[in-house]
Amino acid sequence: MLGRLSRDGSLYSIGVLLLIVALADLAWLHGLTTLDWRLGDVMVRMLARSVPADPDVVIVDIDDRSLAEMADASRGVGRFPWPRSVYGELLVAMERQGAKAVVLDVELYEPDVYRPEHDAVLNEAVAKAPNAYFPIRLLDRVSASEGVLLADVAPKLGLLALVPPQPGARKPMQLPFVLDEAAWSRTGYINFVEDADGIGRRYALACSEGGFAIPSLPLRLARAFGWPMPEPGALVTDAPRHCERGSEVSFALAWPAGPASHRRIAFVDVYDDLQRSAPTRAPNEFRDRIVIVGASATHLRDLRATPISSLHPGVEILATAIDNLKNGRHLARAPATWSAGLLLGLFLPLLAALQQRRSIVVVFGVLVLTTLAVIGIAYALLAARGTLVLIGSPLAFAWLLFFLAAIRAWRAERRAREQREQVLGRFLDGRIVRQLIAEGVRLEDMRSESRTITVLFSDIRGFTTLSEKHTAEEVVALLNQYLTMQTETVFRHGGTLDKFIGDAIMAFWNAPTDDPQHAAHAVDCALDMAATLERFNQTVNATSQPLDIGIGLHSGPAVVGFIGSQRKLEYTAIGDTVNLASRIEGETKGRSRVLVSQATLQLAGDAYAFRDVGDVTVKGRTAPVRLFAVLEKKT
Repeated sequence: MLGRLSRDGSLYSIGVLLLIVALADLAWLHGLTTLDWRLGDVMVRMLARSVPADPDVVIVDIDDRSLAEMADASRGVGRFPWPRSVYGELLVAMERQGAKAVVLDVELYEPDVYRPEHDAVLNEAVAKAPNAYFPIRLLDRVSASEGVLLADVAPKLGLLALVPPQPGARKPMQLPFVLDEAAWSRTGYINFVEDADGIGRRYALACSEGGFAIPSLPLRLARAFGWPMPEPGALVTDAPRHCERGSEVSFALAWPAGPASHRRIAFVDVYDDLQRSAPTRAPNEFRDRIVIVGASATHLRDLRATPISSLHPGVEILATAIDNLKNGRHLARAPATWSAGLLLGLFLPLLAALQQRRSIVVVFGVLVLTTLAVIGIAYALLAARGTLVLIGSPLAFAWLLFFLAAIRAWRAERRAREQREQVLGRFLDGRIVRQLIAEGVRLEDMRSESRTITVLFSDIRGFTTLSEKHTAEEVVALLNQYLTMQTETVFRHGGTLDKFIGDAIMAFWNAPTDDPQHAAHAVDCALDMAATLERFNQTVNATSQPLDIGIGLHSGPAVVGFIGSQRKLEYTAIGDTVNLASRIEGETKGRSRVLVSQATLQLAGDAYAFRDVGDVTVKGRTAPVRLFAVLEKKT
């Protein structure tokens, strides 16, 4: 389990470096801009649920049904593209009803050389419909010499000269040559404006080329009807492919709910009603409305990716742009300084937490709450003021810093855990070690303390004789084998292995873990060590003299804890109890293999058969000590 963030100077340096990179990304690199946009898209979709579509903006939709039914031979229209006279008839009908404007989002550029009479019908209708508007399209430039001379087409298109025009400036574009030039002044371009991730979030107002401003179709309507322009701070200026020699000014769209939010009427329904001698539709259905004629039919492929839908009809995008300008409703992207301020507001407390070693769980919780609060405030600004704050990058960098800190804390905790396991594993059974680690016990928590423990000393008898009869390598191998077997015996009975003193073993019970039956477990271990010795003697060379051991046990108070220097610490027990246990082991020779003090006998209970050895004066003590030989454990 992760604990606290470590006071790590290198991590603090990484945090400062990451902050510099984050600020550089916000200012110049823009590596996480897509994340900003996508998070903004989520909020825009949420806001769209409460944004109503203007009921006076209506779409006459060339949908899949219209394409299928208009192709029926009985109508005499045929397959798409339809004769231009079809649109002429529609314009006449809209003019008759008193539509405020009719916007054709149908690209009519080149004359129909096979059916010129239909173009004539269209132009006749256009001449009688001064409220009709038509699209043009700006094209990507291949060479500087291609395109139309802007100076030639500027008067026809009604382009505004921003600066002294460049005489030879050219711009590739598709112009409505099918229309009489008198109608060209009611045109505007309809190019889709997409961000680097291919999603359209804005609509163009104008493109400046060669000293002229080429208006978009929504801007053309805005000028015609005197709609207010977005504030300069709400505009975005960049240079997309179709406006590469100059700059394009665009505004962020405030989307109504769904890709089909504006009222739609199938083109075939309107057209059929025009052909009836007695129309069935309301005679003023389109009065004072802005009628946009465009296509949502699937195979016409005028579908775009927007924050609202990955298949957003182009005609609906145009309707949204016109709706926004008409109602003065659009979004504004907050200055980059807002994102930079948010980044600092997130980073500085995190860096402070690194220095103050806050709990990483607490930091995680605070960061989650802060993230939710930032998203909530950003959405509130979007809903109340139409201001879109890009919060994805600051949040991403803040979380990156947290995860770096968490990973380093996890690695530090893992190293500390391994160190604890290594240290504790030297004197405790592996099962106890795992239990202590799982409980979160740290070495620094194991302070020195006074406990009542049972101490066991075991020593090999005749080891000097054994050493004289074998080589040093053989002696070490035999001793290692013996000590390994006896260590497992100590661990098997829950004892703490204190140390090896040459061929002697010191162990104790009731520390560092509590063991209410420590005396009984120690006596059990002593008896088992005697049995282990017999197994060991059977494994050594038959010519070797069998080993014998003496084991002494005593229970009493002792100080246990880590004792030593800064470079070497050992978990051990000290005190008179330890000294007396050692002296009792020295009295086993000639008396019994296992001797215990009266204190151990009383704590161990009556589960064992003892033989009273009597009072014995041990080395270093003037008062005699009552000792008992352990014979066996009662069944």
